[in-house]
Amino acid sequence: MSKETETLEVPVGWKEPEFKPDDNKHGMLDESSFATLFPKYREKYLQECWTIVKNKLNEYKIEGILDLIEGSMTVKTSRKTWDPYAILNARDLIKMLARSVPIEQAVRIFEDNTFCDIIKIGSMVRNRERFVKRRQRLVGPNGATLKALELLTGCYILVQGNTTTVLGSHAGLKEARKVILDTMKNIHPVYNIKALMIKRELSKDPNLKNESWDRFLPKFKRKNVKQKRKPRKEKKPYTPFPPPQPESKVDKEIASGEYFLKEAERKRKKDEERREKQVVATSERKQKRARSLIPPQEKKVDEETPATKDVDVKILKMKVKKSKLKTRKSLKS
Repeated sequence: MSKETETLEVPVGWKEPEFKPDDNKHGMLDESSFATLFPKYREKYLQECWTIVKNKLNEYKIEGILDLIEGSMTVKTSRKTWDPYAILNARDLIKMLARSVPIEQAVRIFEDNTFCDIIKIGSMVRNRERFVKRRQRLVGPNGATLKALELLTGCYILVQGNTTTVLGSHAGLKEARKVILDTMKNIHPVYNIKALMIKRELSKDPNLKNESWDRFLPKFKRKNVKQKRKPRKEKKPYTPFPPPQPESKVDKEIASGEYFLKEAERKRKKDEERREKQVVATSERKQKRARSLIPPQEKKVDEETPATKDVDVKILKMKVKKSKLKTRKSLKS
């Protein structure tokens, strides 16, 4: 039993040998092809970088076709294609290019232990405004949250429209997918980022390799915040009869008797009404002007004179003498 377990264990630092053209000398028997559409705004960029895509596909003897009329990209194998899995990587490559992933990142799909995951987040939230807010929460201020998530998972993440593209290892894809889905379920990405940071530190300790990490991870309780209820509109009692139609101009004239008057009489009546309105307007205007000409009420001034105080002549003479002495001294000096 011990011998079997020894053979099943993967040695530390072991890597799968690279698949080379010598491993498949006979090539492919049948043709496999994949196609995908791309939006109009990506046309210019794809034209510029298509030579790089072709060169990369030629390494695996895969043919790439860019159709600008239909707005599609096609990849297909040839008889000389030596890597059977390369066509699936080529399929993922054109999918990522159609979703605004730059060519420098998309080409990494051909590396070993690098995979991609396209997560559809558009249908997860019904309300459009709420969806935009949660998507922005995932990106963070100036892309800080997304950058932190990329560093912790070791993946390239691009949020574009209704999809999120993730490129990296299987372990990184799993962690990134969890954070993205939780964010769209109204769980803030900061909580998951904190848990990932703790896991990263715990993985460095070899003593905790076979132990559960639940006691170290933070547990966040979800609070149900009560929302303000909108006041309900009172339903009017149901009546099978439709509401009465508003009276037309003709109906109003018939009710007042104007409809039966002659044209001249009708005109005379309108002129009289106009003159009456003019008289009222002119009288109001005159009253408004007259108001500005009315003098304001002045305050009454008390006519009582203040009581005069007796002046001491001796003290006044002393003050005058002192002032004269001061002036003389100043002149001498």
